[in-house]
Amino acid sequence: MGIWSSFRTVITSVCTCGGGNHHEGLGPMSCMGVRLRIQDHHVVIDNGILQVTLSKPEGLVTGVRYNGLDNILEVLNHEGNRGYWDVVWSALDDSGRKGVFEVIKGTSFKVIVETEEQVEVSFSRPWDPSLRGKVAPINIDKRFVLLRGSSGFYSYAIYEHLGSEEWQAFSLGETRIAFKLRKDKFHYMAVADDRRRYMPLPEDRLPGRSQPLAYQEAVSLVNPVVPAFKGEVDDKYQYTCENRNLMVHGWISNDPPVGFWQITPSNEFRTGGPLKQNLCSHVGPTCLAEEMNIRTKLHLIGPPIHDQVFVGAHYAGDDLVPKFGQGEPWKKVFGPVFMYLNSTMCGQDPLTLWDDAKRQMTVEVESWPYSFPASRDFPKSHDRGNVRGRLLVRDRYIHKDDIPANGAYVGLAPPGDVGSWQRECKDYQFWSEADGRGDFCIKNIRGGEYNLYGWVPGFIGDYRYHVPITITPGCDIYVGDLVYEPPRDGPTLWEIGIPDRSAAEFHVPDPNPNYINPLFLNNPNSNFRQYGLWERYAELYPHQDLVFTIGESDYRKHWFYAQVPRRKQDNSYEGTTWQIKFKLQNLQRAIYKLRIALAGASLAEVQVRVNDPNKPRPVFTTGLIGRDNAVARLGIHGLYWLYNIDISGSLLVEGENTIYLKQPRNQSPFQGIMYDYIRLEGPPC
Repeated sequence: MGIWSSFRTVITSVCTCGGGNHHEGLGPMSCMGVRLRIQDHHVVIDNGILQVTLSKPEGLVTGVRYNGLDNILEVLNHEGNRGYWDVVWSALDDSGRKGVFEVIKGTSFKVIVETEEQVEVSFSRPWDPSLRGKVAPINIDKRFVLLRGSSGFYSYAIYEHLGSEEWQAFSLGETRIAFKLRKDKFHYMAVADDRRRYMPLPEDRLPGRSQPLAYQEAVSLVNPVVPAFKGEVDDKYQYTCENRNLMVHGWISNDPPVGFWQITPSNEFRTGGPLKQNLCSHVGPTCLAEEMNIRTKLHLIGPPIHDQVFVGAHYAGDDLVPKFGQGEPWKKVFGPVFMYLNSTMCGQDPLTLWDDAKRQMTVEVESWPYSFPASRDFPKSHDRGNVRGRLLVRDRYIHKDDIPANGAYVGLAPPGDVGSWQRECKDYQFWSEADGRGDFCIKNIRGGEYNLYGWVPGFIGDYRYHVPITITPGCDIYVGDLVYEPPRDGPTLWEIGIPDRSAAEFHVPDPNPNYINPLFLNNPNSNFRQYGLWERYAELYPHQDLVFTIGESDYRKHWFYAQVPRRKQDNSYEGTTWQIKFKLQNLQRAIYKLRIALAGASLAEVQVRVNDPNKPRPVFTTGLIGRDNAVARLGIHGLYWLYNIDISGSLLVEGENTIYLKQPRNQSPFQGIMYDYIRLEGPPC
């Protein structure tokens, strides 16, 4: 078919030539200085490589002209639905404003910098009590920057909630910058090396071409425009990424061969730390009622969507929604992020633009913190500090000497309890990964007071340095050798899984043939992203629940990746009880320790019983926990939970024993637990 064949045709009719590009990409290059044109209702910034048009004074990106395309944004959309910053907010008072979606529209325009080397413009929207209940109670200043010779443009925003009693209490459910690309051009999406492909068309999600599935964002393509997609599942959550890996993503057009990418050179302004998962690029649709706050059921088929989420509750729930009290002062800079455009030379495969985008990502990372933002709220390199040191692990039951924390994540986040960084969502975080010796260096930290946190793959729990760290401009703080002593009372009697805050090592079943995305077939790094895997539990265990026997069972084959309710024949659900069978010798009438680390929880509960599944009161229960929705949203983890449970030796017997793990919550198929790691320790010796 024409559209399908165009996916595979290398377009050679468009040739770009030149030299001296400020960025080391493949796009057209120019030595022209940056020019600014201010019109009645628009602002146009042009550097000879690309031209960016913004509405005035709203600051919405209405057009991006590049490499022969008058506009890479969806021209069929109205100007307010092409490129924009937005928020989702709720009032924390009696005004009744909940879950309000708002496209941020400036009310004032200002030129911040205008030279041949750089243009920076501001579109601001102040808040005052007369706007109470109408817009989010934040002062917002959106900035756009274009540099000479740059094959792309930057954007950042400054949010502020003033410390005055008249400033309304509110919560910030989400904020992002989003772009809607031309659906007639951009068909190939790349999020990671193992997650890039030609995508279904937005029209394929229309009624009649798709069938909605149990989870509302997912559809089965029953009659797609391109027949090759028939039978696939399209679900935006198949393409989510952890912050630590979400540095570049975007789309490629074959005709002309053009790439549009969002590059995020730092995670400091994202919430939740390096493991927090966020949406990025995906196929539409766009719901007019949601996006424009219009009370109508009209749905429009949206173009390819290009998100950069800075604050969001996905894979975490309400814990990652910042809440601000009445008059609570707060200010934060989101970005800058870089919208990078590239194109091929004559005859080159357009798909090589992904490799070039990754190279450009490295350039941007090495340039951080940028020197060009004009706002005083964005500190430059000389105003920041560094922290260096070495992290060791002390576990005498594993090794008599301290162990280098190879691959540990070590970071600075606002002061809090041990492990509080993963729920921190108001301020900044700065993370690094330790090398093989456990050495770490956290660079370019904003001034302020922090705690130093860490976690080490292969070991349970969280580390926190006991002394707060104050960062001042230009400081280089060496903390020396730090020692993390993970939770441990006695020798390991048995263990299940790998303590890495993920359930990926457990058994992920083959997908239902009716729910396949071929991108994830034979892909061990992403096999959990197939839709509907939770339904396979009842197929694999139709009558009896999972039984895992220590010394015989293999967690890679015999431990299902999520403990979910079983679907019954009448389509209702029932809770499940998993068993761990093990033998004990030389039983002691002392305290044994059961460590249960959870990789995620979604409106679920774990009850622990020992040798008696019917005992009215469990030895331990988590109670109802978690709202990460990781099962339904095709993740392999949400937030991390660790429970340390005393098991009296009087509950155990010499020989055969069984621990029962009951998950009783069963109102939805998506309620469940993802285990990270389980260990039983004997009494101290």
